[in-house]
Amino acid sequence: MPPAIIENKEVMNSRENHPSISIGIVLFPNVTQLDFTGPYEVFTKLPNTHLHLLAETLEPIRSDRGLTFLPDTTFAQSPPLDVLFVPGGPGIDAKLEDREFLDFLKTQGEKARYVTSVCTGSLLLAAAGLLQGYRATTHWLSLDLLELFGVKVVEQRVVIDRDRITGGGVTSGIDFGLVIAAELFGEAIAQSIQLGIEYNPQPPFNSGSPHTAPDAVINNVKAASQNRHDTRQKIIQKIVAQL
Repeated sequence: MPPAIIENKEVMNSRENHPSISIGIVLFPNVTQLDFTGPYEVFTKLPNTHLHLLAETLEPIRSDRGLTFLPDTTFAQSPPLDVLFVPGGPGIDAKLEDREFLDFLKTQGEKARYVTSVCTGSLLLAAAGLLQGYRATTHWLSLDLLELFGVKVVEQRVVIDRDRITGGGVTSGIDFGLVIAAELFGEAIAQSIQLGIEYNPQPPFNSGSPHTAPDAVINNVKAASQNRHDTRQKIIQKIVAQL
């Protein structure tokens, strides 16, 4: 067994002195599980924090790759949230035009201390009117789609603009979660969580960004995603035209 991590006084005091925090993770069919399970792992280690897996009903939610999750709170039963968090995935296409879903995001987002997303979850925030006048990011394949909403797009791993915090593509969720942890409870707590989960990425390839990946790899990924991108673009153009 590895030795226990002994926290310093700053960390222990931080755990004791912070008020209770409520974080709502919004789920929907065909969500990308790593978009939210990375941050979820971080959030579960925050002190005095209540997590709500939110969905329209308590029926199981199936991810885009077949994993199934059980929501624990319906939209109707959701308490006011300190942090509203929206992941992304193929399932956003159906939700971009789901008025009840977007109204829920807007209602909670207008009261939340932080409005946040990972990957293409930012497109849902934008569709709900929660990113106008803010800088934000998303998956690199969808930066142009986020820009269609009039959002000032930033190609960055995690973007903080006042009370809006957005993460880039799928794996940025852990970075995003640690940023949220630091915002809520300070860097000492966030660093302790990072060490506890041994988040020390050393990828075997330098292909994690379109700025470093070989051209052939970039072209293959773009080609595989082109149909979905074009479909999503048409949906967003329709939404923007109606605004």
